[in-house]
Amino acid sequence: MAFYKKMKMKVNGKWYPKSVLVVSPATTDQVAKRIAAESTVSPADVRAVLTALGGVMGDFMAQGRSVKLDGVGSFYFTAVTNKNGVATEKEVSVNQIKGVRVRFLPETRYRGGGKGRVSTRGLSDVDIDWEEWKGDDKKTKKPEEGGGGDPHPHP
Repeated sequence: MAFYKKMKMKVNGKWYPKSVLVVSPATTDQVAKRIAAESTVSPADVRAVLTALGGVMGDFMAQGRSVKLDGVGSFYFTAVTNKNGVATEKEVSVNQIKGVRVRFLPETRYRGGGKGRVSTRGLSDVDIDWEEWKGDDKKTKKPEEGGGGDPHPHP
């Protein structure tokens, strides 16, 4: 069950449903136990692989490569530059790079065929049941940048 709450956007004064995260994030141990239950691998082995995954992905991305995980999507680095661009191409330099961000593109899935074929981006083919969050906002976690509801929902 996924949750949303009603939010008024400051930009246009209109109301939209915005996704909310509740309780706490799923931990590496919880993910490892769940994967182990759905496979023939032990929770300890899954945890070891998950622990190594971040470093391995970072190494590949530092080489200028993206990392595509089947059933998940692709990850890649982008440069964060200072706000002030330069006037000419010749002036562009590495000194303008102030940091790095990790970007994620969910895997694209296709359902149906012919004219009814629909593409969706998501981590899996699960159907999400949305319910309005009636709990205490102090217990909810605000979604990270890009992790919230779409401020411009599509029909």
